[in-house]
Amino acid sequence: MTVQTHVHGSIDSGHGIAATFAPHAHWLLRAGLASVFLFHGLQKFLVSGIEGFAGMMGLPVVIAGLVALAEVLAGAGIIAGATLRGRFGDLVTRLSGLAVAPVMLGAIAMVHWGQWSFVASQSHPMGGMEFQVVLLLLGVYFLIRGNDG
Repeated sequence: MTVQTHVHGSIDSGHGIAATFAPHAHWLLRAGLASVFLFHGLQKFLVSGIEGFAGMMGLPVVIAGLVALAEVLAGAGIIAGATLRGRFGDLVTRLSGLAVAPVMLGAIAMVHWGQWSFVASQSHPMGGMEFQVVLLLLGVYFLIRGNDG
């Protein structure tokens, strides 16, 4: 199916703008996932502190530190994996996607479970699990596809 535009001609799977940018579209997913993970991971180290995060979540400090480290490494790795060539870059991307999964499963189970909508409510002041599920699925996508997607 071809969609006609007035400015750029046709846009379909083999021609035009879509074909030009398609090989780079993975950067949109990578940028979204990496920015969230880097922001939250670095915030735990630099702003709230690992001890503060551990206390808020009722976690041992070691586990809280591992969560923050996983967030930073996953975010950085999703970006770095795309810039590294060959099997090593693919492995970095896949491991980064893998690191996303336990972090998001923990966030869903400990904070957001029981409410789908991300909007904060009286029972879920941190919001529901809608956004966390999307992040989890992005991580699983990069785990499965690596740099092939």
